[in-house]
Parts: sequence; structure tokens; C-alpha cells
Amino acid sequence: MPHEIAVALIRQSGQVLLGRRSPQRALFPDVWDLFGGHVEPGEAHQQTMAREVQEELGITPTAWNYEETLTQPLPATPENPSGDLLIAHLYLVTAWDGTPTNRQLEEHSEIDWFSLEEAIQLPLADPGYPMLFARYLSPQ
Repeated sequence: MPHEIAVALIRQSGQVLLGRRSPQRALFPDVWDLFGGHVEPGEAHQQTMAREVQEELGITPTAWNYEETLTQPLPATPENPSGDLLIAHLYLVTAWDGTPTNRQLEEHSEIDWFSLEEAIQLPLADPGYPMLFARYLSPQ
């Protein structure tokens, strides 16, 4: 059964805000990732994105665009023996109310802003992130 999530690529002044996933996370521990989470029953994808960034960062998105849906096979684990598919609905967030703060230390051990050049050097949750970041962080 696929796992459906909505994620926010939060961009400001040519930089992206990323969170380093906690080393205790079952999936993708101790790597840098976008913010987001699972779509709840009856919840629209953009509602999920807004709820998750509010919960994780304490900000309320005020300007965003749906950009694309990405798919990635999840690694097989004892909890996920079939290696289900991860479906991620990506939103580019360019304005928000509030100041991003790491509100869920069990989710992310730290958060920080990175330029494209810095971000692509990090250990990342998805091997496709360097191309994704280049697409959304490069000057338009």
C-alpha cells in the first residue's frame, strides 16, 4: 500500500530550508529532508502541507504553488516488508507568517538554510533532491 505525503520546499533568497531527520527515525535516519508528512483521511494535499509545516516549524504558509508529484520506493523493513511506494506531493512555499523554529526534535535534530551548492553536498533523504533543488533554487 503506498504511503502518501505532502511536502514543502521552503525557499527564501535562493536558499532552501531543510531538516536533518533524527537519528532515531525508522526511515531515512540522520539525513537532510524537506518538511511534510502523511496525508490524513479526508485531508487535501495542500492542507497536509500547511498543517505539517505549522506543526514542525511553527509557520503558516501564505504563498505556495503545487509543483509536482514524486514517487520513490521505500526500503523493505520488518515494519514494511513489501517495500511500499512513497508518493510525495511537492509544494514550493515562498512566503509565510512566523519564523521557522524546530518544534519537533523527535522529527528533526536540526534545521538550517542552505544554498543550492551547499544543499547538494549534504547527505539527503532522496537521491533526486539535487536535481529538484537545482530546478527550484536556480535563478529563474
